[in-house]
Amino acid sequence: MPLIKPALALIDLDGTLVDSVPDLTWCTDQTMLQLGLPERGETKVRNWVGNGVERLIKRALINQLDGEPAEALYAQAAPIFMALYAENTSKRSLLYPDVKQGLQWLKDQGIHLGCVTNKDEQFTLPILNNLGIRDYFELIVSGDTLPQKKPDPAPLIYAANYFNIEPSQALMIGDSVSDVKASRAAGFQIVCMSYGYNHGNDIRTANPDAVIDSFAELNTLF
Repeated sequence: MPLIKPALALIDLDGTLVDSVPDLTWCTDQTMLQLGLPERGETKVRNWVGNGVERLIKRALINQLDGEPAEALYAQAAPIFMALYAENTSKRSLLYPDVKQGLQWLKDQGIHLGCVTNKDEQFTLPILNNLGIRDYFELIVSGDTLPQKKPDPAPLIYAANYFNIEPSQALMIGDSVSDVKASRAAGFQIVCMSYGYNHGNDIRTANPDAVIDSFAELNTLF
């Protein structure tokens, strides 16, 4: 079933617009070394990202996806990581292919664009600026803009209200189960990228409305 052409498209950042894992891996490994722990490496970090930096740090400390580290260890690790990441948001990260082309196509259709991410604003804005896509977005909702993050629908509803657009006329473009859950709860259409961060699981199992391999395919959807 073809999608309804939206009046608003909200787009996730990590794993959708930007492959941020190279920078996150570097910061994770440097943090581990400062704590006298082994480096975790890109393969593991790629499986751990997608739920915000705090969760990534905790996963790295326990070297697995689920569970909690000792509070004292996390309290030690978090400021180290945050300081490193503040200086390394986009030194190694790259836009995925055709992202600018896809954003420009959406804009040319008269569709309002917003970026909705669980990443804190202090990290989000440098990435968008340094990779040259900040100006495509009329609104940026970061992980600390509201009390709630995805998979809570609040950031999506907030954005729809900002533009005065009904959720039924809105689209989320993401890469994870978190994006699908938030979209379903908000009443948005949801398109997912096949290449993103979903803890090693195929995003098709979450039943988004469509799955595409690149932003160049957006013009085939509606």
